[in-house]
Amino acid sequence: MPIPRRAVAATVPLLVSALTLTACGSGGADSGGGDAGGKPEGDITFQTWNLRSNFKDYFTGLVEEFEKANPGVRVKWLDQPADNYADKLSADAAAGTLPDVVNVSPDLSYPLARAGLLMNLGKEPAAAKFKGEYTPEAWQGNELPGLDGSYSFPWYLNTGPLFYNKALFRQAGLDPEKPPKSYGELFAAARTIAERSGGRTATLGGTPAVEDFGRYGVRLMNGDATRFTYNEPKGVELLTEYKKLYDAGGLDPQSLTNTPEKTGQKFLEQKVAMNPGSAHDLETFKKNAPGLYRELGITDAPNNTGKPNMYVMGLGVSSRSKHKAAAVAFARFITDRKNQEAFAHKVAVFPSTKGSLDDPYWTKDDGTDEGRVRVASAKMLKGAVNYTPVVLSEEMKTVLKNEVAKALRGKKTPKQALDDAVAQSDKLLKQG
Repeated sequence: MPIPRRAVAATVPLLVSALTLTACGSGGADSGGGDAGGKPEGDITFQTWNLRSNFKDYFTGLVEEFEKANPGVRVKWLDQPADNYADKLSADAAAGTLPDVVNVSPDLSYPLARAGLLMNLGKEPAAAKFKGEYTPEAWQGNELPGLDGSYSFPWYLNTGPLFYNKALFRQAGLDPEKPPKSYGELFAAARTIAERSGGRTATLGGTPAVEDFGRYGVRLMNGDATRFTYNEPKGVELLTEYKKLYDAGGLDPQSLTNTPEKTGQKFLEQKVAMNPGSAHDLETFKKNAPGLYRELGITDAPNNTGKPNMYVMGLGVSSRSKHKAAAVAFARFITDRKNQEAFAHKVAVFPSTKGSLDDPYWTKDDGTDEGRVRVASAKMLKGAVNYTPVVLSEEMKTVLKNEVAKALRGKKTPKQALDDAVAQSDKLLKQG
């Protein structure tokens, strides 16, 4: 099950299909029927994203509970596999069969919202009245640039801690109880570890991604998401610091080509001092690297903004639903505090409802590996933002990675590399 869910590679074809649908005159945002503020009634469809295999009983129970409380409503639950989910949404959008309530991440809701296929919850009184039930971070995470509104009820959230090797910090003369919190501290620690290990130990196993630019304080796009801006001076400054770090041995020698799996393996082998992780990784460390497990520190990724990164999932409501009142009521029911907390107890995600993360389940370490990671991660979600632009495709991510690699190798200056990455990504954006 793909949790947390990153941006989906098929977003661009989805965008093309959805906008083509609108351009062909199939109607605007108000072409659906029913009053969203009326009595819930009628048959609606509810689509999730690869959840049936593990949570069939949970969702079946929710549907039955909702139907019992709303005898005039019948809910048909659909579930789509993880592969080609965006393509399925694209096909539904083109055919005019988008489900009444649909599981989307911001990158998937953006093209649908632009095409007028999702309800603007912030401007629909029947939905907007529930805004206060969710954390401000979660509601904002579903707001879309240039579209003046939020288009999904916040559902579950996710983030990930950063693991670090206390022994390697200690060997370099660094305080293992004070991991770096800012990028300046990170770069200083990485240089120290490289120098005092004689170049044998790097601190990071990968190159900076777009989230790093965001956490550094770089403005990634303009206000309406029509142009990338991470080549601004602050972005060049970050890449320049990474170039210095690469030259000094603070980055793993294979960092330009490492996959997440490879960096994880290098961290397990104690060749890299810091790496993102999860509760599953803790189990692996305990079994395969007990020495590392005993020296494992958990912190959040350094940032200069005071706002960690998070991943957001939501439930959108079709603007063309024939039974808007039922769709809004059901989407809010699935995402209310009781049901979000129940779901988050079943899988390693976090509720987006206000007050939920103050519960002892997310604030007190119960002594288990899962508990350690859960508590550490929950702390990061307060004030967190989704740094990844909703229009950033996998192709654009690859463009940035390739240009960063050229800068680190010295084939281009950091400024030229980022200028070229922005130019290529802007071109792709316009093609979309």
